[in-house]
Amino acid sequence: MKLGPVFLGPKTGYNMVIPASYSLHINCGGKVITSKESLTYDDDSNEVGPASFHRSGSNWALSNTGHFFDSSLVDNYTWSNKTNLAMDNGELYMDARVSPLSLTYYGFCLGNGNYTVNLHFAEIMFTDDQTYNSLGRRIFDIYIQKRLVLKDFNIAKEAGGVGKAIIKKFTASVTSNTLEIRLHWAGKGTTAIPFGSVYGPLISAISVDPDFQPGLFTLRKIKAATNNFDIAYKIGEGGFGPVYKGVLSDGTTVAVKQLSSKSKQGNREFINEIGLISALQHPCLVKLYGCCMEGDQLLLIYEYMENNSLACALFAKEKGQLKLTWSTRKKICVGIARGLAYLHEESRLKIVHRDIKATNVLLDKDLNPKISDFGLAKLKDEGYTHITTRIAGTYGYMAPEYAMHGYLTEKADVYSFGVVALEIVSGKHNTMNRPRDECFSLVDWVHLLNEEGNIMDLVDERLGEDFKKEEAMIIINVALLCTHVSPMHRPTMSSVVSMLEGKSVVEEVMQDTSQVFEGKKLEMIQQYYQQSEKVDTPETQEESILINATSEFMSDADMHSISMDSPCRSLNTL
Repeated sequence: MKLGPVFLGPKTGYNMVIPASYSLHINCGGKVITSKESLTYDDDSNEVGPASFHRSGSNWALSNTGHFFDSSLVDNYTWSNKTNLAMDNGELYMDARVSPLSLTYYGFCLGNGNYTVNLHFAEIMFTDDQTYNSLGRRIFDIYIQKRLVLKDFNIAKEAGGVGKAIIKKFTASVTSNTLEIRLHWAGKGTTAIPFGSVYGPLISAISVDPDFQPGLFTLRKIKAATNNFDIAYKIGEGGFGPVYKGVLSDGTTVAVKQLSSKSKQGNREFINEIGLISALQHPCLVKLYGCCMEGDQLLLIYEYMENNSLACALFAKEKGQLKLTWSTRKKICVGIARGLAYLHEESRLKIVHRDIKATNVLLDKDLNPKISDFGLAKLKDEGYTHITTRIAGTYGYMAPEYAMHGYLTEKADVYSFGVVALEIVSGKHNTMNRPRDECFSLVDWVHLLNEEGNIMDLVDERLGEDFKKEEAMIIINVALLCTHVSPMHRPTMSSVVSMLEGKSVVEEVMQDTSQVFEGKKLEMIQQYYQQSEKVDTPETQEESILINATSEFMSDADMHSISMDSPCRSLNTL
């Protein structure tokens, strides 16, 4: 199994992740073959035209542009040699893909990093005899990742004659999971000798391999790093298994998330998470180093976060709490907002996290926030405004329209962010503190304080007077906007970032007017608290709420359950 990004299906809107590869091997113009090095080169004999795009059955595609003067001489824009070639892997050079103008190969779903690109060439259209067929000259340019890497390339000249193989080696950097290799004829060489269809790019094969060790760890290596999963190395408990601290052989400190392979949900989250996080790179998202799948073990290996989770920093017993200054709290707020803005609007993959909460925000040694736990995340196709799905996430952080109807958009994350922002300002957990009997949550309390004109009572008393009132008002008002009962009145996360950074004026907080909707919301919150009073263990809680709140949203494609969050259940929930 290899880590990688995802494909978006044409009709599903939100999709599961599929792992990608770290290599690419194509027999250009020929059938599938296996080289002496036991590498399988994909079939590339499909028909293409003068202006065509062909997607292979795996993770690559080709595009051709240009029309030959005499198309009858070049069948399907490929050329086959008539005699065997006496060279290593000669079968690889028997066929070639040709183009009169521009030929481009794309590699999709490649893990980001540096790669060695080997382009295989052999001039098989010209001859080395004294006939007219020996007079042709093929000259073209080579671009990799849109950069000119070889100009005026002449295959026969570089190889020392026709019918001889030459491999041109290049290094390419993949940063957005896509590799582009383009061969371009710039008008040089012959165009009608020996006949009018032999000019333009020609290539025999392509091989692409990583210059780095893909993110696959052996179980032996992880056991050594964690002292065989010693209880002393355990730093927390995630939603589907324990989290261990480990030190790799090169001295790198990591966090190892262990998932139960017997759980279908654990398997699904494992695939979802390795696909999504490996496709995303942002300073405010936790970094995934790799995974391990051996025997009954499913392990995810992350960067280690020295200060555990935001939940522990805010809500742990006094001994485990961190002293978060006002400037640090503001920095954390802005960082979470930036991470979500990237997921919703800036990333090539548009993603709804679905489980934003304080336990899923980790803090590094400098108390910079990083969003973690993408096991419940959903991909969104830009052609879809929303999906209706079986609800999954954590009560107290879920948007009303999602919790009650399974109506999911990125505005569900906006709501969750608003809740977390209020927790950061107040130092109180959303559902574990009931300052007044009429308030079921922190969100209810802040709305009540706002109506009474006592909004500053929300600020964490541990800060004393050491905070800026103007900044606190901005964060609180932004949080009120984000937790509006109607998703259409919530801002986008990019707008949230702009308001928090003082680049735009905070919008006026609209009052909720739908009494019917509020009544349903209240009814659901009451049901939630009744459930929490009836059950004792987290496992039982999850099962009970799953049956009562989500039975009408059943779907084989989305079988995640709802959790009842404990503020510091884990020291480092990933």
